[in-house]
Amino acid sequence: MDHPRPELFDFHGVSMTHYFTDNWENVQNFKARPDDIVVATYPKAGTTWLCYILDLLYFRQTHPDRETTVPIYERVPFLEMTMPSYPLGTEMADTLTTSPRIIKTHLPVQFLPKSFWEQNCKIVYCARNAKDNAVSYFHFDRMEKLQPEPGDWSSFLQRFREGKMVFGSWFDHVCGWWEKKQTYSNIHYMFFEDMVEDTGREIKHLCSFLGLSTSEEEKEKIRGDVQFDVMKANPMTNLSEDGSLDFSVSQFLRKGKVGDWKNHFTVAQNEQFDELYKQKMKNTTLQFRTEI
Repeated sequence: MDHPRPELFDFHGVSMTHYFTDNWENVQNFKARPDDIVVATYPKAGTTWLCYILDLLYFRQTHPDRETTVPIYERVPFLEMTMPSYPLGTEMADTLTTSPRIIKTHLPVQFLPKSFWEQNCKIVYCARNAKDNAVSYFHFDRMEKLQPEPGDWSSFLQRFREGKMVFGSWFDHVCGWWEKKQTYSNIHYMFFEDMVEDTGREIKHLCSFLGLSTSEEEKEKIRGDVQFDVMKANPMTNLSEDGSLDFSVSQFLRKGKVGDWKNHFTVAQNEQFDELYKQKMKNTTLQFRTEI
């Protein structure tokens, strides 16, 4: 797929590209249903992982054929996405035949369509520590031709620090959703690092939040099937069919580790980042681990 890489622009105070704003009116007017489940993340924070876990929890028993025939991005539509020669995210969500609908978004909290709040929908938010998130986003932008030109690591990191990323500042995103959780009880706020540390435990917490009575045996089977190497080899989750991704540059599911930032940040970059981090996070109770 040959499309020029898009330019970033300021959209209501958040950096965006036209691929996520072209269908804005339909996104904002999207009609949520009370049983909809929203998967919300900053890009590259374990989104596909979480979508797959939820899809298996809800539909493995009733729709086993999906496992080998329907890629994850069709099972869990990306609400705000407008990709060339591909159905709009809102249309895909509207035409889902499975219920509940699991819908993915990278929107900052203030952009989520209001009907999700009005219907009191359950929202699962997953956050990843800033340093690993930046590294993962960098490698993704290198291979994803629908993203702005990433430049080299040093210039990319500078942009990340400034929040000049698609979907805006990491700091604003994770903190915005964290603050909302304090007043909206239907948000389950998860951490990528916890999922890596003990996937089984996090699946149990998810079941509890969602009110699912999944058997221990089934949870254990799902835990095995969502391990990184298994998903990386699974054509339904590794996005190998996505024409906008250049797999000669990087893998979509690259490492899935905690602490890979140490292979990218120089000592100086790390010190500067820590300084900025302290300042940006001083007014929140949100805490992250950069190693486990």
